[in-house]
Amino acid sequence: MSEDAVTIPQSIDPDFREQSLEALKNVSDPELGVNIVDLGLIYDLAFDEEHDALVISMTLTSAGCPLTDVIENDIAEALDGLVTAFRINWVWMPPWTPERITDDGRDMMRALGFSI
Repeated sequence: MSEDAVTIPQSIDPDFREQSLEALKNVSDPELGVNIVDLGLIYDLAFDEEHDALVISMTLTSAGCPLTDVIENDIAEALDGLVTAFRINWVWMPPWTPERITDDGRDMMRALGFSI
């Protein structure tokens, strides 16, 4: 692949970033029942170089998660009306750890009976 063919993500407006993260809080990890933002699964948000699609760099709690299609569909619903297109850049390094969970996420997990 030539260097010209590489898509370089472009940074996004802080207000739009907050709107996007708020929308993504409507997407729950199907196994844990906590949203993907507060679980710390979202690593970065940016636009592709053409500014056509929101690029969501994210991970999962485990690489073998069988529910990626569910999460992708939920993301599409959450972002409907906010962006015309998105793509997920699955990131495995650095791996997700429970330290990435926000304080709100920890409260949600405790409410669900998790010891965290």
